[in-house]
Amino acid sequence: MKQTLFATALLCATAARAQASLPDAPGAQAEAQTAPAPEPTGPTVVLDTSMGRITCKLFDKEAPKASANFIGLAEGTRELTDPVTGAKTKKRYYDGTTFHRVIPGFMIQGGDPTATGTGDPGYYFNDEFTPGLNFDVPGRLAMANSGPNTNGSQFFVTEAPYPSLSQHYTIFGQCDPSSVLVVASIARVERNADDKPLTPVVLKKVTVVREGEPIPAKEPAPAAATDPAKPSPRNE
Repeated sequence: MKQTLFATALLCATAARAQASLPDAPGAQAEAQTAPAPEPTGPTVVLDTSMGRITCKLFDKEAPKASANFIGLAEGTRELTDPVTGAKTKKRYYDGTTFHRVIPGFMIQGGDPTATGTGDPGYYFNDEFTPGLNFDVPGRLAMANSGPNTNGSQFFVTEAPYPSLSQHYTIFGQCDPSSVLVVASIARVERNADDKPLTPVVLKKVTVVREGEPIPAKEPAPAAATDPAKPSPRNE
C-alpha cells in the first residue's frame, strides 16, 4: 500500500508506527536554495474546513500538472478510481474528506478519502521542481508522495519553514497568513500516536476561484444552542 507523506523521504520517528514517516517536531534543517522565489499567478483555492478557511493561490506556471490535478479533483472534472469503492468516476473528490495527519509546528495533511494515509485516485504523476521555490516560508501547499514521481491526491500545508523538504515535494500553492493561523490551530488538535486527530477535522468544501471571480462568502457561524428551560431573548 502507498505509504503516507514523507514515508520514503524522511526517517521514521519510531519503527513501530504504522504511518511512521514524519519527525515528531521540526528539527535541524538544511539550508534552502537561494534562487529568487517565484510568485503564484494561478487561481485561488478556498478550503473551507470545520475549523476555518484556508485560502491559497496556485503556482500554475511552476507546477502546472499539480495545479491542474488539484483543480480537476476539487471540481470533479478528472476521472479517478475511487479508493473506497474501486469504481471509475468523476466527482468532487476532496469535499467531505478529513485531515488525517497533523503535527504542531510542521504541517497538516489531507486529500485521502479513506482517512488512512494510503488512499489515492488510482494514478500517479511526476514531480515538478523550480529553483527558488522552496519550503522557506510558512503556508506552502504541496503534494504528498511516497517517493519520486508518486503524486496523486494527498497534499499538505506547512505551518512553518521546513527547508529539508525543498526540491523533494512539489509545491503548487501559497496560502495567506490568516490561513497559516488556521493550519496552526488544526495542527494542535488532540491526536493519537499516529498523529491522527481524535475528532475529525473535515475539509467541507474546496472552491476554485479564477481571475475576476469573487471569493465565496464564509458560512455563518452556527447559532448558539438555546436552553429550552429558559425563554429566548426577544424584543418586547
